[in-house]
Amino acid sequence: MSPRTATVPVASRRALADAATVVRWCDTLAAVSQDPDRITRVYLSPEHAQVDAIVAGWMRDAGLETWQDAAGNLHGRVAGAAPDAPVLLLGSHLDTVVDAGRYDGVVGVLMAIRTVARLVEGGPLPFALEVIAFSDEEGTRFGKALLGSSAVAGVWDDGWWDLVDGDGVTLRQAFTDFGLDPARVGEAAVRPEQLVGYLEAHIEQGPWLEQAGQALGVVTSIASARRFSVEVVGEARHAGGTPYERRHDALLAAAEAALAVERICRAEQHVGTVGTMTVEPGAVNVVPGLARFAVDLRGEFDEGRDRVWDAITDAFDEIAARRGVTVTPTEVHRAPAVFCAERLTDAVRAGITATGESAPAELFSSAGHDAMSLGLVTDVAMLFLRNPDGISHHPDEFVSEDDVALGLDALAVAVERIADDRGAGAGAGAGARAERAADHGATS
Repeated sequence: MSPRTATVPVASRRALADAATVVRWCDTLAAVSQDPDRITRVYLSPEHAQVDAIVAGWMRDAGLETWQDAAGNLHGRVAGAAPDAPVLLLGSHLDTVVDAGRYDGVVGVLMAIRTVARLVEGGPLPFALEVIAFSDEEGTRFGKALLGSSAVAGVWDDGWWDLVDGDGVTLRQAFTDFGLDPARVGEAAVRPEQLVGYLEAHIEQGPWLEQAGQALGVVTSIASARRFSVEVVGEARHAGGTPYERRHDALLAAAEAALAVERICRAEQHVGTVGTMTVEPGAVNVVPGLARFAVDLRGEFDEGRDRVWDAITDAFDEIAARRGVTVTPTEVHRAPAVFCAERLTDAVRAGITATGESAPAELFSSAGHDAMSLGLVTDVAMLFLRNPDGISHHPDEFVSEDDVALGLDALAVAVERIADDRGAGAGAGAGARAERAADHGATS
């Protein structure tokens, strides 16, 4: 994609006001952190409870009925035109990585709240609208991503109960300490036959929208991903007394393995990252006998991702044999590629077009999202918002208030388009669009 000259989209007055609220709310939640000097908010922590309480208040102010499900996710709903109406889900997550920015996940939840508040003013839609604030997308605490949305999708794995955080607390114990009952986690699952679909707004975690000169983009698919914990066992010996030919240095083998991940992924046009590495015994005068590191592997298609991993493990085996160590990978996460549903991406595209963007950018997401879990039980689509320089999982991540406003307009139109496509609720949607068109004309 390349920048081009075009009419600059302008948001409606309502969206500009709501965007100011969303950005202010992001600032409020950024102050809720387990660390005083950086944003860190993890699953089943006091900070998790605190942000849920704050956001639940905003949901109720917007007219949503709220509850916490059996996995600790926060929900807010407004009813549809009929008591048994199906449900259109909107949302994202409120947890963070360590030393996070203030918009990843959070802005999508807050935009969903303001969008629902806006839409219900036009009367009930042919489906209920439900905002979900997922509790653990990042996997920061227990090393397993998408825990909250996996529970909602009904794919919770009982093997996860033995996952342990950095303080030695198991996931099962954390559930109990938080006030949840592990035996009831299955109650968080939704009924697929009752769902219209799932929409998620999220900042782009790459530079492509900025390079294209566009504020918003349509996501076509979400990366196929696998994560591994890799253990390298060598031999710890005296640094001064052990000649090179007798060394079995676990750190150097791990470092070489990490470089192999980069080399192979660059050649195969995949994304591989070694994000953590630890060494034992960790003394300056001891040859390292043990190293552990993590590998995060992503690709557009499952087949290509698996082929690249096979090449990486071949490289690991060669390094191990040459250096006299063992290299043992253990898979800790696997997620298939998720392709966004055409009917929902058409609605998102229509929403972006309604803001004045004639040719919305289409993007493959190499980052994972809660939509990956929901894609197992219903159709999904995503709206990306421009993130200058594409930096994310970092305090410098950013989305402008003006771009949030455009995103709010686009998301509202997308929901109305979905309502119209179901053959009902056209009056409410058309009325809201007419109001917005008049408003837009007054601000252009």
